[in-house]
Amino acid sequence: MASPRTPRRRRRPELTAKKKRPVHKFGEGDTVDYKDLALLRKFMSDRGKIRSRRVTGLTPKRQREVAQAIKNAREMALLPYTSHRAGGGRPERGSRSSR
Repeated sequence: MASPRTPRRRRRPELTAKKKRPVHKFGEGDTVDYKDLALLRKFMSDRGKIRSRRVTGLTPKRQREVAQAIKNAREMALLPYTSHRAGGGRPERGSRSSR
């Protein structure tokens, strides 16, 4: 006796994974240099954090190179460690306005 087949479920289009596109296409002999600030800013968020591999679409080796170049540029004071935001953060230490 044949069992009744259950219909296959289709995935909803919004749940299917999109093709990951890299932020920057590197060539065969291209190197990541800490002095190339325009390139390095593509791999940083607006707050100055290094974007993850999942977001950038880079290979693990290339992600390590980019992260090291960003860290070198920060050390040389070419890139900021964080962004400066006005009005945010904790109040100054001696301030008594919050009491």
